[in-house]
Amino acid sequence: MNQRTLANPIKAKGIGLHTGHESVMTLSPAPANAGIVFRRIDCDPVVEFKVSPEIVGETTLCTTIVNEQAGKKIKIATIEHLMSALAGVGIDNIYIDITSDEVPIMDGSSSHFIFLLQSAGIHIQDEPKQFARILQTVRVENDKGGWAEFAPFDGYRLNFSIDFEHPAFKETAEKMTLDFSSTSYFKEVSRARTFGFMKDMEYLRAKNLGLGASLKNAIGLDDEGVMNEEGLRNKDEFVRHKILDAVGDLYMLGNPIVGEFTAHKSGHALNNQLLRALINQVGAYELTTYEKDKPPVRYGSSKVVA
Repeated sequence: MNQRTLANPIKAKGIGLHTGHESVMTLSPAPANAGIVFRRIDCDPVVEFKVSPEIVGETTLCTTIVNEQAGKKIKIATIEHLMSALAGVGIDNIYIDITSDEVPIMDGSSSHFIFLLQSAGIHIQDEPKQFARILQTVRVENDKGGWAEFAPFDGYRLNFSIDFEHPAFKETAEKMTLDFSSTSYFKEVSRARTFGFMKDMEYLRAKNLGLGASLKNAIGLDDEGVMNEEGLRNKDEFVRHKILDAVGDLYMLGNPIVGEFTAHKSGHALNNQLLRALINQVGAYELTTYEKDKPPVRYGSSKVVA
């Protein structure tokens, strides 16, 4: 269970879901213990963002990281799907260079990012992988009936439930449990797409959100149901995507988690609040390593390059 980075650099290009801005993103190997580092290479000088819960500055409909330079807030939005893919493959160290203020949305899931990471190949490094093992229960709530909680567990299990007043959600499962000690992230989660409601689009675009959204990169919902001709990829794609988001948001801790995450009506804001509560609660977790033959988390198969 050593740390992982990429074997080779790889590039991708696409538009941002909310800004509509086109950007080129380059994923590159990073040395052991470097962590996950985003870099806005369109800025002069280049602005770096090393992943941690504290750099999350905005959580409206996506997770946005913020670095204040000379009184100006430099941002990178919608990082959660890429972060989720990195967690699923088990990447510890990587440089992510981007030429705009939002990660490309691709098809609205993490599957394209998984393909990029697999194509680049995985390099196993000499340093042991450090896991964040949950030792105490930590819980946060909001005033809308949403809550999220960590609890000790020998593995990585996520329980998620959603509650939307819409016909499409009455025909699909609204709760799910996935244990990544034994379940494949690639198979169960990576293809689940983000979703949005047409009734909200006028409001969102007035707020400069959803400017790049289309039925090619999101599930669209009108008053009656799913608008995409191909329908859903899974009958419970909605809750699967919420788990995909949570995996990415929680990986902002900077270490893979060994514990149980349970949430109801949670989103990017509560997920980040839970991480901040975890690091502020003395004794709530510890960093630890594991022997090769006792991995607490199962990672999908990828091309490993020596």
